Amino acid sequence: MAKLLTVATRGGKLALAQTEIITTALKEIHPDIEIKIKTITTKGDKDRRTALWKLKTTGFFTSRVEDALLAGQADFAVHSFKDLPTHQREGLTIAAVCERQFAEDCLIAADSARSMGQIPKAAKIGTSSLRRIAQIKHLRPDLQPADIRGNVTTRIGKLREGKFDAIILARAGIERLGLSDKISFCFDPQQFIPAPAQGALAVQTRTDDDATNELIAAIDDEKAHTTAFAERQVLSVMQCGCHAPAGAFAAIVGGDITICAFISDLEGRNFIRRQTTGPAANAQNLAEKIANELLTAGGKEILEKLER
Repeated sequence: MAKLLTVATRGGKLALAQTEIITTALKEIHPDIEIKIKTITTKGDKDRRTALWKLKTTGFFTSRVEDALLAGQADFAVHSFKDLPTHQREGLTIAAVCERQFAEDCLIAADSARSMGQIPKAAKIGTSSLRRIAQIKHLRPDLQPADIRGNVTTRIGKLREGKFDAIILARAGIERLGLSDKISFCFDPQQFIPAPAQGALAVQTRTDDDATNELIAAIDDEKAHTTAFAERQVLSVMQCGCHAPAGAFAAIVGGDITICAFISDLEGRNFIRRQTTGPAANAQNLAEKIANELLTAGGKEILEKLER
């Protein structure tokens, strides 16, 4: 008899596409399971107007999905790992981080542009991220970042309507929706640093559900797990929250991991970047080291000003 599992997820096209990636991977390893999808409407899905950096609460896109999981309405949940607060909710765990692709950001321009240098002077750039705004201003102080909300297709629609000259999005979402032909160019993630765990899919379960945890663990990707958790550790140690102008990116080559991270003021003037390399087995300690370096180099003062 087939084992039936219920997965909780947001109901948008991207969330469902990502859930399909996870369910397909699970069924390849466990062909005898059946998976039912339970869609959840989150606060972030309802509020499409408030700029993300103005939010004071965490879990804007994840808390109600986690509520369903804790209530036993689902056996596991699928999240964009970057959306999860760095502090794990009691009773829940990340049972797997799936193979990670496309950690970088990308730009979609109304007119042809193959690099930041080809974007017209004073162009209006749509983004809902302080991290991206700080890096845009650092690279091109003349550009004009402007808040944009909505799902991927909504944002592309606003670009077509002429409300923006370009928009910046996570490449992973564009690729998973089959919209890669819209991309003007992709950023080097070591130069334009992404959000911690961007591009990674986290499969969340109840800590005490041993049977489900064992099933889910089979699709965990060691490199994705190590890099995503290292990047999140940078944010956690800095205690700057998911909306601060900060980012982290880690990559494993051979047995070593390289972590680069930054924190900046909102204007991109006080831009502090650090990088370190060491054994991948020591990823968490390296992440803590680079976070403390950023804080002592001026990051602490930046965070204090943002909190005022």
